[in-house]
Amino acid sequence: MNLAGNSLLSVVTFLPATVAIFMCFLNSEAKQNARWIALWTTLFTFALSLIIWINFDPANPDFQFVEERAWLGPIKYKMGVDGISMLFVVLTAFLMPLCILASWESVEERVKEYMIAFLVLETLMIGVFCALDLVLFYIFFEAGLIPMFIIIGVWGGARRVYASFKFFLYTLLGSVLMLLAMLAMYWYAGTTDIPTLLRTDFPVGMQWWLWLAFFASFAVKMPMWPVHTWLPDAHVEAPTAGSVILAGILLKMGGYGFLRFSLPMFPVASVDFAPLVFLLSVVAIVYTSLVALAQEDVKKLIAYSSVAHMGFVTMGIFTFSQQGVDGAIFQMLSHGIVSAALFLCVGVVYDRMHTREIAAYGGLVNRMPIYAFCFMVFTMANVGLPGTSGFVGEFLTLLSAFKANTWVAFFATTGVILSAAYALYLYRRMIFGVLEKPKLKAIADMTPREIVFMAPLVILTILFGFYPAPVLDVTAKSVNQLVERHTTAVKKARGESATRVVISPAAAPTR
Repeated sequence: MNLAGNSLLSVVTFLPATVAIFMCFLNSEAKQNARWIALWTTLFTFALSLIIWINFDPANPDFQFVEERAWLGPIKYKMGVDGISMLFVVLTAFLMPLCILASWESVEERVKEYMIAFLVLETLMIGVFCALDLVLFYIFFEAGLIPMFIIIGVWGGARRVYASFKFFLYTLLGSVLMLLAMLAMYWYAGTTDIPTLLRTDFPVGMQWWLWLAFFASFAVKMPMWPVHTWLPDAHVEAPTAGSVILAGILLKMGGYGFLRFSLPMFPVASVDFAPLVFLLSVVAIVYTSLVALAQEDVKKLIAYSSVAHMGFVTMGIFTFSQQGVDGAIFQMLSHGIVSAALFLCVGVVYDRMHTREIAAYGGLVNRMPIYAFCFMVFTMANVGLPGTSGFVGEFLTLLSAFKANTWVAFFATTGVILSAAYALYLYRRMIFGVLEKPKLKAIADMTPREIVFMAPLVILTILFGFYPAPVLDVTAKSVNQLVERHTTAVKKARGESATRVVISPAAAPTR
């Protein structure tokens, strides 16, 4: 059902920011009030996002819930979602209440400001997936840096200032090139409307430069090797909830950008640069998995694991096949759940021990059996064990990669083996073994609050492993339309190019 003309998307997008504005007038000492207001706001936003999912028509590949209003001259306020973007809105709204619960006791300083930063961040992240205007998308895409910069810089660890500036400068630098590309697109097409631009045929020579400019931004955001170095630092220094959002949502904006802009708008350039993307993806999968094996910090290990898993996403996207793109989207959604859960697991023990060193733990199963079970489920999903959500996306992307290039699939599969090595090595060192360290002998298992925010993640990880249809059914039609349009555009461009090459010599004598 297409609910065009209503304002449901705008309400879901701007409700958290609206509440954040009202929270500015709260007494800074009213910490508990700030927590409860943020929690109920995020829960209500999630409930509204489920209404979008319920009323979404999976048989319609076009944008739904479309809202359009005049804004800044030719630039319009236009919002809408399709099968590719809708589930990311739901994922964002789902993770936010878990972040608030995870921060309930660990954040004691400037609680009101902390909650305001997260509510504003939620608005900006949802806006990225809903925006149907280039300028609107760019504003949401870039403005999201500000609250995350503040969250890492104010509530982060010892090297938080260094990590926050590195995160900010890396992502901002790539996005400057994207802004120039957007200006060039407006100059050529005369519009910033994304649905119109999706049907615009840009010249092949222009596509190359536009693709590279967008790639500079999305590659950093993913992040792809070798522009991934900001991520481990940002994860290590960020508070637990900051790491959850960073891994669960912000990394997905790069993959979403490839699907929304690079493939449909610059199809020929995407095909031409696919070997480069395959190379970078394989290097990311193998290299960062090897680096993860050498880590002594739990958060850094999971951060490098995220880079490796994003390599599967880019590899799947640039196979230009239904299986590959479906697998990439599923992998992003699954990784959003699993990596968020792993960082929450780290936060649970960090709140008790105040260290992230792997060597500081051991034998936790003796004192924390519930925690050991949750950590096991997410570790298995991270490895890609059949029966968990991590398997479905990896299997589909590897299958499509094998059809596109067997060597790419071969090297990428070694990443699956390496991920098993570092994930199981981490689990064995932390959970099993003899409980020898004095501090660990008094450690308590998960509290009811921690079980509340961990249980939904365990359920979804297993549910989507056995029954991925709720995700794949939603994405199928939109992905099919994307792949067909891409294939048609490439054939058309190649045909025109071939025609020019064949006809021009024959035409020369006539002149």
